[in-house]
Amino acid sequence: MTVTCSERLWAARGALAALTACLFLSGLLVQPAGAQTRELSGTGQLIDGVAAVVNEGVVLKSELREQTREIVARLREQDTQLPPLPILERQILERLVVERIQLQRAERLGIRVPDEMLNRAIADIAARNGLTIEQFPAVLAAEGIDYASYREQFREQLILEQLRSRDVMGRINISEREVEQYLSRQQEAALGDLDYNVSHILISVSSAASPDQLGAARARVDEIVERLAAGEDFAQLAVTYSDAQNALEGGGLGWRKGSQLPTIFAEVVGGLEPGETTEPFRSGSGFHIVRVNDVRGSERVMVNQVNARHILLTPTEVMDDEAVRQRLLNVRNQILGGDDFGAIARAISEDIGSGAEGGSLGWTEPDSFVPDFANVIRELPVGELSMPFRSPFGWHIVEVIDRRVHDSTEELQRRDAIMALRERKFEEEIELWIQRLRDEAYVEYRI
Repeated sequence: MTVTCSERLWAARGALAALTACLFLSGLLVQPAGAQTRELSGTGQLIDGVAAVVNEGVVLKSELREQTREIVARLREQDTQLPPLPILERQILERLVVERIQLQRAERLGIRVPDEMLNRAIADIAARNGLTIEQFPAVLAAEGIDYASYREQFREQLILEQLRSRDVMGRINISEREVEQYLSRQQEAALGDLDYNVSHILISVSSAASPDQLGAARARVDEIVERLAAGEDFAQLAVTYSDAQNALEGGGLGWRKGSQLPTIFAEVVGGLEPGETTEPFRSGSGFHIVRVNDVRGSERVMVNQVNARHILLTPTEVMDDEAVRQRLLNVRNQILGGDDFGAIARAISEDIGSGAEGGSLGWTEPDSFVPDFANVIRELPVGELSMPFRSPFGWHIVEVIDRRVHDSTEELQRRDAIMALRERKFEEEIELWIQRLRDEAYVEYRI
């Protein structure tokens, strides 16, 4: 089952929601990782120092200092015991290096976030916090956050989301057999009906690791287990040792449905009580230790759904954003003039999955789509055809056919199963993908 654009519209929802939650006034806002321009001295040398050389770019010492300051402040607010500063700085520098590698790849692939898209995303964050976009800069300033830096950091995070969707999510396949097996397990087990708050420590091991490297990783895992048994704080050990992307958040994954946990986690947390920790186990990315922080039940809820259809066109080197927007505007006028939406979608839509179905996205919750798309279908009156608008996947026009309040059906359960399976595989694949990028990059530490 190949991933289509319409499915990836759904798939991006969790990452962007998490991004919103962690960026808004949480202390995770940092100076833009991709900002490498600094004032030059008269000799042409950077006044700022270089912390690391990353391929054709650098990570500056000022970036490392700023992110260290903010992460230390956040960890103290969370009452997380800090590791020695050199260890923490090394973890932060490695994160900056890995992020820089990804941004460089995104630039090579031509992935970008125009100001229009960025403004819509920021307006969505502001609205979710009861603010207008005009009020947002003042609120950030009151928290000591520079709005211009916030914008660039957020732009980079959106670029990374698009890159990861392209390189990782876009290549994940879910078979019908996997869906059937998943639904069968969900009927037999209560795991999917519970919410889990878990934390994670990863000691990564390259696929090309030597026996000595493998032994060193195993020794580090054993040391962590011993220190946990001695009563040391899991979050502090995650900050100090973990190679996972959430290490500097104490390894926390936050609340997730049992069905949305990575597969390798779901298999080991089901029998654990809050506060218990798994024995170390290994996957393709390395050794894992998982802690269950809390567990709670979940209730069935009625959901608002829309039945919508859309047409997607993507910019190319031949047709830029404006040309694509104008083409969709012409298509919209054709449809309003009496041409058949479905026939046009089948002929020109570049969303392979929905295009073959006349653009139909079926009955879906608006929040299941990326914010740019969700905002339009949430507000669009039934039967009205939208103006062309941009999302991370290209330019769309969309029509809402109907709305309803609906309980879970077999179709929704199957879609949720596909999403859960994809999110599980994404969690597992993202670490392997990052590890491959890191192994292929030239990195030279200067501190």
